[in-house]
This record gives sequence, C-alpha cells and structure tokens, in this order.
Amino acid sequence: MSRICELTGKGRQVGHNVSHANNKTKRTFLPNLQNVTLISDVLGKSVRLRVSTHGLRSVEHVGGLDNWLLKTRDEQLSLRARRLKREVKKASVAA
Repeated sequence: MSRICELTGKGRQVGHNVSHANNKTKRTFLPNLQNVTLISDVLGKSVRLRVSTHGLRSVEHVGGLDNWLLKTRDEQLSLRARRLKREVKKASVAA
C-alpha cells in the first residue's frame, strides 16, 4: 500500500537529517495517514479511505465528503475516490 492520501494526493517528501557537524544524510518525511470511515450524505453509505490528518480537517472544513469530492480536481484523487466522485455526481443529479 503506497503512502499517499486518497483525497489530497499528499505523499512522502525527501529531505536531509542535518547533524551538528552539518553532515547531511537522506531521509523521508511520511504523511500522517489514518484509516477512516467517512459518511456520504448523498449516497447514504459509509466509505473507508486512507486519508492524511490534514485532508481529514480539510474535508470537515468544506462541509463533508460529498462537497470535498465535487470541488477537488480528479488529478489529486485516487482511483477509488474518483469512482466515488462519479457516484456522488450521478446521485446528486438524480435527486
């Protein structure tokens, strides 16, 4: 399983550990990913996603999973999230 947020696309970053003697060694900074269950109001079901804590706060700020999916570009979303976005669009148009 790759370490990429399914909603924001946030992944690992590369940097350096810097010692007191200014020696630099490569290291990675991993996003804080959590397995969460988010509820889609339009679909009326819950969805399990692997989301960063930053992404989770953003989803709550925008007003829920459905609003987040509709406002986010497809390039940022994972394949599962894109499929979910399609379902939400179809259900919101039908309602």
